[in-house]
Formats: sequence, C-alpha cells, structure tokens
Amino acid sequence: MSTTREGNLQAPTRHPINWKNIEYYNENSLFDELERVFDLCHGCRRCVSLCQSFPTLFDLVDESETFEVDGVDKKNYWQVVNHCYLCDLCYMTKCPYTPPHEWNLDFPHLMLRAKAVKYKKGDVKIRDKILTSTDTVGKLAGIPVISAIVNTVNKIKPGRKILEAVLEVHADAKLPEFHSNTLRNRLASRINKTSTGLPAGSTKGKVALFATCYGNRNEPAIGEDLVAVFEHNNIPVTLAAKEQCCGMPKLELGDLEAVEQAKNVNIPELLKLVDKGWDIVAPVPSCALMFKQELPLLFPDDEAVKKVSEAIFDPFEYLMHRHKKGHLKLDFKKPLGKVAYHAACHQRVQNVGSKTKEVLSLIPETEITAIERCSGHDGTYAVKKEYHDAAMKIVKPVVNQVKRVAADHYGSDCPMAGHHIEHALDDGSHTQHPMSLLRTAYGI
Repeated sequence: MSTTREGNLQAPTRHPINWKNIEYYNENSLFDELERVFDLCHGCRRCVSLCQSFPTLFDLVDESETFEVDGVDKKNYWQVVNHCYLCDLCYMTKCPYTPPHEWNLDFPHLMLRAKAVKYKKGDVKIRDKILTSTDTVGKLAGIPVISAIVNTVNKIKPGRKILEAVLEVHADAKLPEFHSNTLRNRLASRINKTSTGLPAGSTKGKVALFATCYGNRNEPAIGEDLVAVFEHNNIPVTLAAKEQCCGMPKLELGDLEAVEQAKNVNIPELLKLVDKGWDIVAPVPSCALMFKQELPLLFPDDEAVKKVSEAIFDPFEYLMHRHKKGHLKLDFKKPLGKVAYHAACHQRVQNVGSKTKEVLSLIPETEITAIERCSGHDGTYAVKKEYHDAAMKIVKPVVNQVKRVAADHYGSDCPMAGHHIEHALDDGSHTQHPMSLLRTAYGI
C-alpha cells in the first residue's frame, strides 16, 4: 500500500523551466495544473500571510458554492495569478510540498507559466509593457531636460492624477527619480579596467559591477557607495563594456522572449569578465537572483549562463567570504546605533544566509534588527492602480517593526522596498541602503 508523506524534510529543488515546449502554453493543461495546485494550497493555507495571491485564492474558495476549489469559476484563477510577483518566499520558506516531495508543488513557477500564457495571448496592459521596459524608459527619462520634468511631474498631484488616468499608475505610489548622470557615466573610467586581486575563499578578490538598470539610472549613489566600500577593502572594481536590464521585470510580466534577448546581451559581456578572473556583483538582489537562479532554469543547457551564475555574488555575501578569510577591514569610524534592516525577498531566496546583517553587526555600537517579511513592492506591483492598496497592506507589518525598533537608520537590500517602507512610514525619515550605511560607518 502506497503512502504519501506529510510535509517535506528535504531541501527544495527546482526543475528547469520548459518554456520553449509548445505544451507549456497549452491553456487547458495549465488550468488543470492550477486546479491541482490550488486544491493543495487550499488544504494547507500556510502561505496566507505572505502576499495577496493566497488570501485571494482562499476567499474565492470560501465564497464558492462547494467551499472547495472545484466550486471556483476558472476565469477567476487569473485574480490569483495577477497578485503573484514571483518573490519565491512561498516556495523557499513555507511550502511543505516542494520537489522532491511527490506532489511537486512550485507555486511561483506555475504562476510564471500562467503569466507567460497570458502574455502569449496578448492579454497584457500597455502600462505593464512600459513599466517593465526599464532600459527604454530610463534612456528617455534620463535625458537631462526630460529627467527634470519627469521628476517634477512625479511629485505633484495634478501630474500624478493625469498619470493615473492615462497609465493607471496610482497617484499616491512613490515613483523613483531619474538621473541623467548615470552610474555608468560616473564610473566610465572603470569600463574594461584591468587589475589583479587577492583571492580568498571562493572569491578572486576583484569584481565586475553589474550596475543594473535601477542602480544605473534611478539610484547611482548606491553603486558609488559599493565601489568606495570594496576599494577600501582592496577589492578592485570594473564594469562590463555594456549591459541591459537583467530581465527580471520582463520575467514577472511573462515575456520570456524578452528575457532571452536580454540574456543574449548580458551573458557574453559578463562571461568575458569571468574568463579574465573577475567575480560579478549586483547591488539589487533581484538582478543577482536572475543570474544565479532564473536564467540557469530557463536555459539549463547554456554553459555560458551556468558559468556566469557560478561567478555572481550578493555584495554582502562577497564581503563575508572575505571576512572569514581575514580580508575585511574593521576600521569603522562611526557607530550606527539602532538599525532596522529589511531583508529583501530576492536576497533571502538566494540561500546565502543573512550576510547583510552579519556584516553590519561587525560595526561597534550598532544593533541590527532584521525584518524578514515581504515589503509588497516588487518594483511594479506597488505602483499599479489596482494593486497599490494591497501593497500598502503587505508593508504594514514591516513598518510596524521599524517603529517598534525606534531605529536610527532603516533600509533594505532592495532600494525599491526601502522607499516603499519610507513611503508607508510617512514621517519625514529616509531609507538608506545597507551599502550606504556601511560606507558611513567606514567614514569614507
């Protein structure tokens, strides 16, 4: 007699995403799998507090005639899909039925398949195509005169009301600023720089910075802070000759062809650097995760993708590798007091541990309180008219913890999450990226 194990005692594993198989886009088989997985989730309900997808699903079930998934109109499945922003927390922190469990439940990648089917059908808003075209929007909004206009309009109520009416971008959502003097402009002298590094552990001691579209055009100071901290620790920094968005926004939209196009630009450039002995770091967790996990699963037979994925690090992960071998300077000049540190979802699911907290905890007279809960921002979810209220609800427990700590500083590995927390606090305080805090502590 066969038995089914309750729960999974083994580490979750991920299957490659067979997105080039025509069956991947078969809507009938997709809905069969959605029903199977939704039924398992309904019977478990451990993930109810993570995001809006699960409360939406459970409300649909509880309000149906049968009180089971079979009573839910399948067209309403899309409500669940639309609330998922692929943070991966359900898979990595909650779900007891992930592979190798026989029920083989991978909720985020099922949502990705549904988004890809939806995109293939053309069922996607112009707004969402624009919001995820970060390179195009950034280049346009980064033109000196235009950037000033865009930044001004984004801060005034009449302009935001027009934006909400035309593009359905919520009038109260915090939007990023655009800089005409990009990070890549500021670090132009470092492109294709040559140098030698001091290897330590799994690090080669010299890094190529993947600037990221957000770090390049929206918050270049973070990249400058990273360079300052790394070079203070005798780690040379270079930049690739060119780069595009990592592809994460298009992945979340289900536009997998666009993800491949970005991969075809970025991977060859990064591979050149890896072959020359450079490690790769990315200051935005989503971008590091894209290269570490998503691209290898989307392109499992691409050896170049695999090689780059093995060479990319979260910045604080990199610094802790160096510290364990005695190569991190501890000559801190300024204590930080109480720090409320929000651990970003896409940093947590990299499975490297709480490296940011570990590094910041080395600073004397500094108390770090880690907040391991999703902020609900996702890059685009929190700015959309129909989801902004849900995003503000999701961030509320994070905000409450920041208040309880009475923090002198607060911030997140994800700068967009940090600004979302700042927006929800609405007390005149400002988020600070952990790398910026580290630079402050060093006094450089």
